[in-house]
This record gives sequence, C-alpha cells and structure tokens, in this order.
Amino acid sequence: MDSSSRTVEIVALLVSPVHAFEGRPADGPAPEPAGTARDHVTVRAGLGLVGDRYFNQAAHRRAAVTVFDAAALDPFGAPDPHLTRRNIVLRGFRIDELAAGRDRPGALFSLDSGDGPVRLQAFRPANPCAWMDVSVGPGAFRGLRGRGGVRCGPLDDGVLRLGPATLTVHR
Repeated sequence: MDSSSRTVEIVALLVSPVHAFEGRPADGPAPEPAGTARDHVTVRAGLGLVGDRYFNQAAHRRAAVTVFDAAALDPFGAPDPHLTRRNIVLRGFRIDELAAGRDRPGALFSLDSGDGPVRLQAFRPANPCAWMDVSVGPGAFRGLRGRGGVRCGPLDDGVLRLGPATLTVHR
C-alpha cells in the first residue's frame, strides 16, 4: 500500500460532553463546559474521543471525530480554532481533500503526535452551519463552505497531543 506523509501541527483539541449550539444563532451559544480544550485526547477505535458527546453513539460511528484545517480560519483573522467546535484542528494539510466525494470514497489517513499512529477513515465533509457566523465571525458560514473539515471514524486506539505530528495518507 502506497502512502505519503507530511509534518503538520495539531493546534487545538476539543472534547465536548454537550452540544453548545442549540436553538437559534441569534440567541448565542450555551456557555462552554469546563474542560473542553485539551492538550491531548484519547481515541478509541470505532467509538470516538473519550469524553466527547459523540463517543459510542451508533448514529455517529462514521462521524465521531471531526478534523479541521486551521488555515481555513486565516481569512477571518485566525480566531481561536476552538471556536469551530471541531475535535482536531491541524495546520499544514488541506484536510478537506480527504472527504468522500460523489465519485470517490473518503481517504484512510493517520496522525502520529508521538504516541504512535492513529488511523482515521475520512467519510463526509463537516459542512459549516449558521452558528459559524456567531462563533468565528461574520461571513464564516459561507466562507467555510468546502473548508469545514472532515467527519471521520477512528480505526485505532491511541492518544493525540498538541504540537508537531505526522499525517500519513494511505493509498
């Protein structure tokens, strides 16, 4: 199996036990629960991120982990990447290119931040919603179309940490 690797940086990790965006964007988000930003996350194969609201939820097995490219935020003044509410935010790779399309399956890729590789199967795009205009800034809902990240299913147990990492796309 061919593969290609590159160095990336994991700039944000988020595990959220509750959904912060309920109701209408004009009402504003719910207060951020304590402990959502992390310096590391524990990944469980087929289940997701330990402590996250989508962990072990059958309806979200193929979308338990969302990976996002921090460069997509640059046109908005590079706000705090946690505001996107994506689980893993990295810099150095256009992650949206790995999502499944009409004529192709999503890619298999791995991230290794020093504790061994964690394989993720990319499935569908993580399309932005109107809440992005509230959390990231005006125009983010439209500006992040096609750059909202990728919903993935984890294939390995492991740990991911903030900082340098190797992203390998398996072909």
